[in-house]
Amino acid sequence: MTAERGRVAAFFDLDKTVIARSSAFVFSKPLMDQGLLSRRAVLESSYAHFLFLLSGADHDQMDRMREHLTKMCAGWDVDQVRSVVNETLHDIVDPLIYAEAADLIADHRIRGHDVVIVSASGEEVVAPIAAALGADHFAATRMVIENNKYAGEVEFYCYGEGKVEAIQKLAAREGYELARCYAYSDSVTDLPMLSAVGHPTVVNPDRALRREAVARGWPILAFSNPVSLWARLPQPSTTTVAASVAVGLGAVAAGALSYRLLRRKR
Repeated sequence: MTAERGRVAAFFDLDKTVIARSSAFVFSKPLMDQGLLSRRAVLESSYAHFLFLLSGADHDQMDRMREHLTKMCAGWDVDQVRSVVNETLHDIVDPLIYAEAADLIADHRIRGHDVVIVSASGEEVVAPIAAALGADHFAATRMVIENNKYAGEVEFYCYGEGKVEAIQKLAAREGYELARCYAYSDSVTDLPMLSAVGHPTVVNPDRALRREAVARGWPILAFSNPVSLWARLPQPSTTTVAASVAVGLGAVAAGALSYRLLRRKR
């Protein structure tokens, strides 16, 4: 008698893998509009994003970025940040989803695999994007919060080996067999995550990751077509809505969110 095999998940990095830009950067303008960011800070983040798009980010750059962001957001009201993200998510992130990533996510769902977004960006940004994509779980950076304000310190940095720690904990909780799981990323800084699964694939890789992928024989994908996610969704019929209700409260909540965003778009 053979042992029961574990479940399968597909772990997706977010920036430049699923969306065409930095998830943290795209919210800089609405945060400035709310008085949380200065114009200078927005310009600095624009420059950092430009360098990120050109060459990716190495470990030293990511560490400096983490230190800069944690200091910058110290004292921000948590509810205000979450409100800004939720109110602007549809208009800002929706057009940046790679069509190829959306198709790949849909393919994994059809095959019965869980979809997990794993990002170094803060959970306030990653959580609603993951929900919009229909992901089953997410892992993201968590900030220390005191009296509902950011304390300027990181509780968990979901980066490098931190991503491996996050997916291992999730695998233990959900019963994933990592040898059967998939992972997708664009950056060499995610080499630990890619190496932790049985089916790694690189997407729009930086030069260092491309070299590693070629040497290891990993598949290389090119995503280049950002589209509106909601424009790809059909208008839900009454039958679909009724079926969704039967699934349970969680499915109803997710369906209601998708339907409301689709209606707003149209």
